[in-house]
Amino acid sequence: MESHEATPRAVLLSALLHIAIVGFLALATLNCASWQGVTDFLHLPNPVACTKPVQLMGQVIEATLVGPVGAPPPKHSKRAQPANPPPEQRDLPKPELPKPAPVKVLPPPPEHPDIKDQEKVADIAQQKADQQKAQEEKQKQRMAELTREQEADRILKQLAQIKAQSAANQKQIKLAQQKAQQLADLRNTPDNPNANDTVPPAKQAMSGQNGKDNNAYIAALQNAITQNWLRPDNIPDGVVCPVEIIQIPGGQVISAKVLPSCPFNDIGKHSVEAAVLRSSPLPYQGFEDQFQRRITFNFTVMSSQ
Repeated sequence: MESHEATPRAVLLSALLHIAIVGFLALATLNCASWQGVTDFLHLPNPVACTKPVQLMGQVIEATLVGPVGAPPPKHSKRAQPANPPPEQRDLPKPELPKPAPVKVLPPPPEHPDIKDQEKVADIAQQKADQQKAQEEKQKQRMAELTREQEADRILKQLAQIKAQSAANQKQIKLAQQKAQQLADLRNTPDNPNANDTVPPAKQAMSGQNGKDNNAYIAALQNAITQNWLRPDNIPDGVVCPVEIIQIPGGQVISAKVLPSCPFNDIGKHSVEAAVLRSSPLPYQGFEDQFQRRITFNFTVMSSQ
């Protein structure tokens, strides 16, 4: 029962609350003048103090608004116009534009150009073309000459190399022949120690230093033996090798023996002995007075050998 009696009371209180809220919002929308009227009507104090508009004493001045918000002036107005127009309506001076520069007008080309000038230009162009062609020909000729010179130099170098190689080969062949001949002479040298006994001993041995009368004979012997001597590689110039030679009248050599004082090695000693045997017969005609059956000849190595 108590719940049924409380429901109408709650609804009533809720309605009064909403009415009070709506009334308060309606009062909040009133301006200062409306508040003043409401408070005066209800004989209540006004909580809001309104500021009264300022009222100036004097003649009313009319003004015209300028701009998009301003209203247009009246069409027929007998009132005085403003002394100064707005800045937008004043007549501003127009800027002076710069004068354009005068345009030079070229004379029209001649309808018929001079034929002589054309011929002159063509001649100059032809001369330049001829000069360029001549320079190109000279350049080609020079390149051809350089190519020929380079080819000639290359051929000469090849010939020099071939010649040097051929000379080296000839020298090697000659050395090989000399060594072969020396070995053959070494094998053919008689080993009989009694070979010297077959010839009667000479009264006096002749050497290369026996006197002035023997100078020509010694020179003849040196020349004959040198022409038949195969010189080894390791023998220097100016070396003297004494060799004992036994011969018979006419210059035929019976034997040749290098003395122990010879500074040559075995191959060099045998080469000297073989040269003496190959030189047989030794010079005899014209040297009969200087002839001796047993002589000691100082064989000298010459630089021309």
